[in-house]
Amino acid sequence: MPNAAPAPGQQPGAPLLGIGQVLARLTTEFPDLTPSKLRFLEERGLVHPARTPSGYRKFSQNDLSRLKLILTLQRDCYLPLAVIKDYLADVDAGLNPPMPGAALPGGASILQTGRRLSREELTREAGATPMLVQDAFSASVITPAETYGEDSLIVLKALVELQRSGIEPRHLRGFRQAAERELGLIESALMPVARRRDPSSRVKAAELAVEIAGQLEVVRSSLIRSALSRIVP
Repeated sequence: MPNAAPAPGQQPGAPLLGIGQVLARLTTEFPDLTPSKLRFLEERGLVHPARTPSGYRKFSQNDLSRLKLILTLQRDCYLPLAVIKDYLADVDAGLNPPMPGAALPGGASILQTGRRLSREELTREAGATPMLVQDAFSASVITPAETYGEDSLIVLKALVELQRSGIEPRHLRGFRQAAERELGLIESALMPVARRRDPSSRVKAAELAVEIAGQLEVVRSSLIRSALSRIVP
């Protein structure tokens, strides 16, 4: 089979990877990654694999790093693809844009979210008490699990700070109900796509869900900022 031309930024002679090789390298960290999702990301203009004369996609090491960044931003920051695409466009243009979603509470970086914490480690790193963790479980603010990621740590740190102001997890029970209502909105919006049974439609439904969730977050944050002006003029 003829080799594809080297992708931009790819060193001459460096091996290019087929879809199967890309999946083998990334699915351990991103188990939801499928050939359909790779093709979808290409269709949306986020990644630009080379093509062989026969039409096979070939990915460079730069493509691999780019895919890992895209998937990390989606998974850990729930960023819409449009936001990720704009960021990558600035990078491709030689600019030095701030990493979207990188400024997380507590100084956490989205690039440090691969680790998993036990319940004891989660409690210790957040500076929480076992009782606060149990209250967070009871209020459904954090879901009990064998291990916990960076997102749970960020939430628990926020609960520690809120507790100092007299706000307990039980006061946040409505947050779970609000999240369920938002989920209902997303499910309703996805119905036309979800009715289709082909793999491509399933991928598009998953991506659209993330997009809608990101836009709902924008609206929610704006409403809170507007409401704050009534409390603190």
